[in-house]
Amino acid sequence: MRLRRSVLAAVLASLASPCFAESTTTIPANNPPAQQNSLVDMLALMSGHCKTLKVAGHPFACKTVAFAHDDKGRVNFAVAVDDPSDENHVVSFSGENGRRADDNSYELPIDRVLLNSKDRPKVDGLPVPAEQSSTGTCRQTGNFAARKVKDITCSATDSEGRTYELLFVSDGTPVSVRRIRQSSPSIQDPFR
Repeated sequence: MRLRRSVLAAVLASLASPCFAESTTTIPANNPPAQQNSLVDMLALMSGHCKTLKVAGHPFACKTVAFAHDDKGRVNFAVAVDDPSDENHVVSFSGENGRRADDNSYELPIDRVLLNSKDRPKVDGLPVPAEQSSTGTCRQTGNFAARKVKDITCSATDSEGRTYELLFVSDGTPVSVRRIRQSSPSIQDPFR
């Protein structure tokens, strides 16, 4: 339970931080207008394992995967990377205009990958992820209303040609879904 809380904290910090557009070699300090005032309004945590996780072509293991939806319609599949040297290592596949083909499948076009680590600059105490413009897709099998997700696959390539891949397989544990109400500091279970 303690591990899950620390993973949740790292993922939430990654998603709650303002996003600065940058590459890994230069750091312009511009904030995309669409991201300045967005707040996470739904969060789903899934347990299982990553059969594949590659960040800029390098393989990693993962701790957990979270789905986050913000009040502007942006969706992130955030992956807490199992990196003993960096408890803040998170990669997020991010996009808008996701769609369901049916009740058991969801597809999200990816337009950016967010990279967070302990070495990232901080704003208001939270690390600010590096944002890589990317193209790709995430696919989820299962649905949150039934609290069952079978797997998630993501594949993206950034503007510099680096590849990011995810194949996450659920262990069958029900998905933990929370709706976050911004008018009060409460977190609600939308399916109870």
